[in-house]
Parts: sequence; structure tokens; C-alpha cells
Amino acid sequence: MNLIALGINHNTASVEVRERVAFSPDQVVEALQGGVSELPIEEMVLLSTCNRTEIYVIPRSESQPTALVKQLISWLSNYHNLPFTELSEAAYSFETEKAIEHIVKVAAGLDSMVLGEPQIFGQLKSAYAVAVEAGSVGSKLQNLFPKLFSIAKKVRSDTAIGENPVSVAYAAVNLANRIFSDLSNSTVLLVGAGETIELVARHLMDSGITNIIIANRTLSRAKELGEKFSAKAVMLSDIPDELFNADIVITSTGSQLPILGKGAVERAVRARKRRPMLMIDIAVPRDIETQVGDLRDVYLYTIDDLSEIVEVNIQNRRSEISKADEVIASGLERLFQESRSLGVVDVVKEYRQMAETIQNNELRKAQNKISRGENPELVLTQFARSLTNKLIHAPTAKLKQAGALEQADLLVKAREILGLDDEDVIKDLGKSDQENSDEREIDAPIPTTQTLQ
Repeated sequence: MNLIALGINHNTASVEVRERVAFSPDQVVEALQGGVSELPIEEMVLLSTCNRTEIYVIPRSESQPTALVKQLISWLSNYHNLPFTELSEAAYSFETEKAIEHIVKVAAGLDSMVLGEPQIFGQLKSAYAVAVEAGSVGSKLQNLFPKLFSIAKKVRSDTAIGENPVSVAYAAVNLANRIFSDLSNSTVLLVGAGETIELVARHLMDSGITNIIIANRTLSRAKELGEKFSAKAVMLSDIPDELFNADIVITSTGSQLPILGKGAVERAVRARKRRPMLMIDIAVPRDIETQVGDLRDVYLYTIDDLSEIVEVNIQNRRSEISKADEVIASGLERLFQESRSLGVVDVVKEYRQMAETIQNNELRKAQNKISRGENPELVLTQFARSLTNKLIHAPTAKLKQAGALEQADLLVKAREILGLDDEDVIKDLGKSDQENSDEREIDAPIPTTQTLQ
């Protein structure tokens, strides 16, 4: 398949460049429709996340890959008002089978900043669905993308590339899952309202937790975040009133001094009647006094504890890369074999149509001659000679050209394709019509009453 993938990502461009090249959700449909109409392409899918922007296109038949890549970069630079040179230096591109392999690795999380992260698979599926809705996807990408998603899904199911948390936020929630048998009944107090706490809240929601309290220095920010997760918003000063309700406390603020001391936590534990409390401090400097860890029924973990877990899990994921590569290689080989088989079918179909056109033209000429009273035997001889000459004209011309250019390998392949070295083919060609007819009768199934009717 003639496919081109072009983009920038966290490995090739700074966050400033990635931000400027990113497409907002409101821009995507317009960009897809504009790209298909303005560029020499037939189909287009656009993926835009915080870490990458990529375009997957099917070029028109007359498009040259190198020229099209430059046109795609130029289109991107014009759309986002970026210097062509700056974008060109950060861009990468892949063609045909390499482009297909790249898309699978992106979908499987092998090309992500966080190895094996699952979000990219959903983001790519969403990008494809938007392109279908926008009308920028035709039969080629519509046939390809579901197969690529299937391979990426198999990577997830057959390897551990996406298992075990490799972000501090996810590690915190995963730790809570290991300590509490049923998180759905737990109450969580989140202290802070930055990106890390937002990510923690998202993971908590995915784990089935619905009772969340968000405490922040600025109440408006706590309410803004609380609306996203149906969480209660309070001020930092309200923490003592909320602490005894919390089974899990996760903190991540920018405070230079601890927010939770031993005395406040001790009072909360007494009010809880010794029910255990998990406290995870992922702030630097720390939000929770170290002495809190000495309290009975309190399990305190710090950023260092989680970082050790994350590092071990990253190594475990890396050990799965070779398995993931094998799954992808196997899946792509089947896909490419299927594609090549379809290509052969198309060639055979076109060749047969050409032969039938020649045959019909020559037969019509012969029939006209016979209808004018010419000798049928002579007409048939001329028909056979003319039909043969026209059928072998193109192959003969190419064989002569190959001989003149001393392309011995092509001549060998031609003998194989034409069956010149196949004794069975030659023997069959030498048989009379009667012999071939007899063999067909011998091989034919015994007729039944139904077939004779």
C-alpha cells in the first residue's frame, strides 16, 4: 500500500514546538477536509496528542513520496504559522510498510514517552473515527486501520508491555489497590490540585472510587477540578474536619513546609477507631511529616518509595519489548502477505481482461471474414496466428529489452512464470484436444439424475 506517515513527537521536538503544532479537537475535522482538498492525497487521518502530532495519508497515484513529504510539512507550517525550516528539522516520515509498522508501534505504546502507556491506543482509535466521520477516510485506510488495531491489541494481550504502573500517579493508585481489597467503598482525600493530583483522580475514577475530596489552597481551583470528577472541594484549612473520613490520603502540593503533622493525623486515627489509613506523599518537599509514619494503623509512603516501584516496573516493561516486536512482526507479515496476494489477484485479473479483449477483437474479425465468404480454414489459421502474436507481443518486447540490458535474473524469472521449464505444462500443451477431453471426462464427477435433467 502506498502510505506515508509524517509527524513530530517527544523525541524530535521540544514541548514548545509540539504545543504549536497540536490541533485542538475543534480544528481536526476542518484540517482533515482541508488537507484532502488542498494536498495531492486521497485519504487522511490526523493524530494530535500532547506528545505527538502525526498525519497518515494515501497519496494520489501521481504523487512522488519525497515531494509529498515536503508538501505535508509546508501544509502544517502554514496551518500553524510556523517556519518551514523549524518544522522540517523536527519532522520524521515513513513510507509503505515502514509507515504501517510505525502506526502499529504507536498504537501499542512502543513509541510513547511512557513505554506501553494505554491511552495512545484509544487516542488513535478516536483519531481514526473522527477521520471517518469527516469523510477523509476511503476504502484503503478503512481496510487497513482495523487490522492495525487488531495487531496492537494482541501486543497488549500477549505481552506485559502495559502492565505495572510506570507513573507516580498510577503507582499511588495501584498501591492503594493492593492494600484495600475493595476501593469502591473507600473515601480518598487529595491534597493539591495540580496536574499530578488530576491524574491521580482520573486513575481513582478508573478504579471505581467515587467518593473523593479535593483540598487546595485556592478553593476555586479545587472546585474546578472537583467538577471533573464529581468530587467535594474544600480549603486546606478544612483538612482537619475531613481527615478522619479519609481511608486514603494522597498529597502533591508546592508547599515548602509540611501540611499534615503527626498530631492532626493521630487525632484522625483515634476518631476512626483504629481503622487503617493509607497516606501517600508524592510532593517534593514533603507534605506529610516523617513522624506520621511511626503512628500505629497509618501506612505512609513517599515519592522515593513510589519511584523505586516505578523503576522496577519500567525495567519489567522493557524486558517485554522483544516479545512485543515478535507479535508485531508476525502480525505485519500476515498483513503484508494478504496485501501481496490481493495484488497478484489484481494483476491476474487485469491480464485476463486484456487477453479477453484481444480474443474478442480477433474473433470478431474472423467472423466478419467468414460471413463475407472467405475460406474458413484460412480464416482460422490467420485468427490463430494473429491471436498468438498479439498475446505474446508485450512479454516478447520486455524479454528482448531484458536481454539487451543483460538482466539475466529477469530472464530466469520469466522462464519460471511462463512455465517454460515445467515439463508437466509442456507435456499438457503437446496433447491433442481429444486427449485433454478424455482426461476431463475421467476427472469429472459421475453425473446424477439431477445433473442430467
